[in-house]
Amino acid sequence: MSEQPSSATDPRKDLSGAGALVTGGASGLGAATARALAARGAKVAVIDRDGDRAAELAAELGGVARSFAADVTDEAQLRAAVEGAAEAFGGLRVAVLCAGIGWAERVIGREGPAALQPFQTVIGVNLVGTYNALRLAAAAMAANSPDADGQRGVVVMTASVAAFDGQIGQTAYAASKGGVVALTLPAARDLARVGVRVCTIAPGIFDTPLLAQLPEQVRQSLGAGVPFPARLGQPAEYALLACQIAENPYVNGEVVRLDGALRMPPK
Repeated sequence: MSEQPSSATDPRKDLSGAGALVTGGASGLGAATARALAARGAKVAVIDRDGDRAAELAAELGGVARSFAADVTDEAQLRAAVEGAAEAFGGLRVAVLCAGIGWAERVIGREGPAALQPFQTVIGVNLVGTYNALRLAAAAMAANSPDADGQRGVVVMTASVAAFDGQIGQTAYAASKGGVVALTLPAARDLARVGVRVCTIAPGIFDTPLLAQLPEQVRQSLGAGVPFPARLGQPAEYALLACQIAENPYVNGEVVRLDGALRMPPK
């Protein structure tokens, strides 16, 4: 990530030529982000446990992209992907972490207490997997030469408004995303010494493949509950914010809600 010519009115970091990676990059928010980064001239590694879909997107993006099949919870797989991306691109400057899963279950259901394994799995993917990607990406960035600001890279993590407004049945998901929110500031402070910024986006209700499975009437109802704009968020809007965070050198340690002023009800 290079710095554009000094200007009091345009301090943006230029993403052209920057090495970037996106976890969960083969679909939804991740795929939109990979496309947005490539459109800005970045060299993009699409990392996803679905290697075929990652390869398809990388082929669509052309010569600027690479694909890697990796599960964020698998240390060896993810290390190989991050190191492979850094080697292919001559360094890594941007990482956007979108890999995640959901699970709905009440603490006590009709058949007794909730199963423990799904809770552990959601925490493992959404929180531990995010930390795994954060630490490996930050280590790769630490090897970069600093720019004029002393910056070596930026990591954008993904939480959810459920971290703040978790609904009934969302204990696992809300806890995992709340962990990502709580991780943001100490990680930014920890990595300040090596010039790596860390921020998090907390999306509201977005039009992802998961919501695409719902009936259209349900989708419209969900969108109508958003104060303004009264619609579902578009993955391209998440991608826009991720790129803006990467471009703005003074945004650090921040969690940004991207939700149209939505506050989720209990259910």
